[in-house]
Amino acid sequence: MSKRAPVTPSPGPLEIYCQAFDELLSKRSQRDSFRRYLEGLLLPTERNKTMTALANTEPIVGAQHPQAQRLQWFLSESTWEPDMVNRRRLELLSSETAPNGDGVLAIDETGDRKWGTKTAHVGRQYLGSIGKVDNGVVSVSSLWADERTYYPIEVEPYTPGSWFERGKSDPEFQTKPEIALKLVRDALELDIPFRAVVADSFYGEHRGFRGELDRLDIGYVLALKPSHCWWHMEGELGCVEEVALAHAWDEDAPGEWVKLTRTFRDGHTEVWWVLEGEAGPYGVDKARRLVIVTTDPKGLPEQTTWYLVTNLPAPERASKLVPANLAEVVRLYGLRVWVEQSYKQVKQTLGWAQYQVRSSVAIQRHWQLVFCAFSFCWWASGQTQPMAVEEMSTMPAVMEESGKKGAPSTQLACCVEKGEGMAGAILYAYALLASVVGQAPARAIANTA
Repeated sequence: MSKRAPVTPSPGPLEIYCQAFDELLSKRSQRDSFRRYLEGLLLPTERNKTMTALANTEPIVGAQHPQAQRLQWFLSESTWEPDMVNRRRLELLSSETAPNGDGVLAIDETGDRKWGTKTAHVGRQYLGSIGKVDNGVVSVSSLWADERTYYPIEVEPYTPGSWFERGKSDPEFQTKPEIALKLVRDALELDIPFRAVVADSFYGEHRGFRGELDRLDIGYVLALKPSHCWWHMEGELGCVEEVALAHAWDEDAPGEWVKLTRTFRDGHTEVWWVLEGEAGPYGVDKARRLVIVTTDPKGLPEQTTWYLVTNLPAPERASKLVPANLAEVVRLYGLRVWVEQSYKQVKQTLGWAQYQVRSSVAIQRHWQLVFCAFSFCWWASGQTQPMAVEEMSTMPAVMEESGKKGAPSTQLACCVEKGEGMAGAILYAYALLASVVGQAPARAIANTA
C-alpha cells in the first residue's frame, strides 16, 4: 500500500485532532480541506463563516478563488460520509469526557432563515433563531449534557410537507417528534447513558412523543405550556397554571411549596420554589407527575416558571425507572436550559447557518464540521490544558462581533511554544469554551425546606 501524500498541517493540537479523522477521508484533497474548514470555523468571527470567509478570500468575487472552490467541492461533491465522521467525533469525546448516567439527552430544535426555494429542506415555517414564521431550514438535534460539559450527538433536518408529492400524508414525511424519537433510539444504539430525555413544551405537549418514551421505559422531564389542560368536571382544577395558583404561598407560610437554593458556576445563588402538583392525570401515585418550578409562586413570571411533566417516579413509588425527588427533577430540566442558551451562542459563533450550499448532503456535512469544531474545544481542553473546565471562566472574554466588548485572548495554549506553531484558531477555541462553561447550571440543588 502506497504512503499517503502529506497535507499542510493545522497548528498545535488541532493537527492531532484532525489526524484522528484521516482514515475516513480517502483523498489528500479531503484531508486538506477538512483541516482548512475547521481552522476557518474556529477563527474569531470577524466575518461570517461563509465559503469565501473560510477560504480567506474576498466576499462574492472571491467565490471563484481556487481555495473557495476546493471547499465548495469538499462539501458538495466529495465522497466522505458525514455519519462516519460523526461517529469518530463521538469516540474522541468519549475518551475525554465520557457521558454518564447522571446526564440528560436534550432534544433541541433550530430554525434558520434561508432565501429562495432551491435549498434542500427549505420552507415557510417557524424559525426559532428569529422567533417567527419565515422561509428557512429547521433541524432537530440531540445533545448530551451534565454539569461538567455538553456536546451534540446527532442532527437530522426536518423536511416540510411541501417537498413531498402527497404533502404531510406522504409515507416519507416525518414530523419533528418522530425525528426526535429516532435520535433517542440512535443514542441508545450508541450506548450513550442518560438519566432522562429533556425537551421544551413542543415535545412535552405531544402525546405520541411522551407515549413512545413511556413504552420504551425511558425517563423524561418535559416542559408543558401554562395552558396545558385535561378533561375535568366543572369546579375542578383543569390546567397546570390553575394548579399553581390554587396553592397559596407566603414566604413565612409557603404551604406545599418547597424551597430550593440553586448555585451557579459564577458563584451566585438563587432561591426557587417547587410544587408537586396533584390534579387530573398527574400525581405522585400516578404514571406521570406534574412539577411546577418558579422564582415567584405569587406572580409566576413567564421567564422563570417551569411546568414540567415527568415519568420518573417519586422516591416512595416502585417503578422500572430510578426514582427522582423534586430537587432531582429540577436539576435535570435545568441542564436543558444551559444547553439551549449556550448552544445558540456557539452555533452563531461557529457559523451553523452560514453555509452556501443547496444539497441535503452538503448541508449535513457542514453541520457535522461545525460539531467537530465545537467538540474540538472540549477535546483540546482535556489534551493540552491542565486547568479544570470550571477554571476556564477566569480566562479572557471572547471578543464580540461588534468589537465593542471584550478582548481577544492573549493566553497561549499550554504545552505549545509561541511561534509559527500557534494560530488564532487554537486561542479562540479555549476562549470560546470558557464563555460557554461560564453559563453552566448548578452542580447540585440544595433542599432548604
